[in-house]
Amino acid sequence: MPSEQVETLIIGGGQAGLAMSAQLRERGVSHLVLERHRIAERWRSERWDSLVANGPAWHDRFPIRSFDQVDPDAFAPRDQIVAYFEGVAAQIEAPVRCGVEVTSLAHGDAGFVAETSAGRIEARNVVVATGPFQKPLVLTLVPQSAGIMQMHSNAYRNPSQLPEGAVLVVGAGSSGSQIADEINRAGRKVYLSVGPHDRPPRGYRGRDFCWWLGVLGQWDAKVKAPGTEHITIAVSGAYGGHTVDFRDLAAQGMTLLGRVGAYQDGVLAVGDDLARNIRAGDANYLATLDLADAYAAAEGLDMPLEEEAKLIGPDPDCVTHPILALDLAKAGITSIIWATGFALDFGWLKVDAFDEKGRPAHDRGVSRVPGLYFLGLPWLSRRASPFIWGVWHDAEYLAEHIAAR
Repeated sequence: MPSEQVETLIIGGGQAGLAMSAQLRERGVSHLVLERHRIAERWRSERWDSLVANGPAWHDRFPIRSFDQVDPDAFAPRDQIVAYFEGVAAQIEAPVRCGVEVTSLAHGDAGFVAETSAGRIEARNVVVATGPFQKPLVLTLVPQSAGIMQMHSNAYRNPSQLPEGAVLVVGAGSSGSQIADEINRAGRKVYLSVGPHDRPPRGYRGRDFCWWLGVLGQWDAKVKAPGTEHITIAVSGAYGGHTVDFRDLAAQGMTLLGRVGAYQDGVLAVGDDLARNIRAGDANYLATLDLADAYAAAEGLDMPLEEEAKLIGPDPDCVTHPILALDLAKAGITSIIWATGFALDFGWLKVDAFDEKGRPAHDRGVSRVPGLYFLGLPWLSRRASPFIWGVWHDAEYLAEHIAAR
């Protein structure tokens, strides 16, 4: 069977792939988008039922389209996010083929050869837009023989899928803190392992934290090299949006832990870092407030003061007297949710496009292999890169580069 010929192939039909398609279409660049499942599949099948966006609808969107039936200051629920991306695809007439998986990509006479579940495709340019949530990371600490249900956060849907008993949630970024909060509100006993994190204010002086990070230049923050890990941020749009304060979660009955370690004879070792991690999160929170105050003063902005926002409550008992060894049976723990993030998985990419640590080698998404591009990765060009609105600007840069070839 002869190969199909395309000018530019986009692999992935999520937010990155659609942003890339829109930018290429605007420049008249012929292209094809391949999606192995459905548009925005990870939002559909790898998120919990009650998930909402962590940024308000005015912010977490592409500039070409607003959310339907979502107040600009509200947080779009998962189903509305899926509908949004379906609407984007229809609006830009994206040439998306769903249900087609790319099994390998290698060099070819025309540039690249993609072997897919629907045949071979040759392309002059390829944009890898598979996103940052590729391979769930699960700590292999507790053996399956322990008889405890274990899952990654991408498999969690709601508290009803968990067996009766207490739940251990490992990881206190946005996913871990929100899942733990939901399970706790459902009346279950929850233990939450809290590692290093940032925890910005949900809102301050009448503005959402997304607005503050923008005017303070923090969305544009650069890193020394591509591949630097994304900062864990504890923030939530759930229940109308609120600042994540682990002291509040403890006051609601949750038990906080430091980072978990080795497992032996039914007992998990727990680090003594809980208080330090809480303090570092507080420092990040207060520093953001100070920067916001300084900006408001310098710009002469008429914004109400919120001195009460700077009050930090007392540490709960689980912080002042931390658990350093957690007996799972005695604690009644019957399930563990690993909210421990994801790793990249480019085993199918058979070209020399990686550094010595196996990370994509690129400059703002332009790889060292002519014609090969990456989009949607954390810190691709700046802090905003993996977010809905941030990926749009990275796609604009790559589209200009592709159009100029």
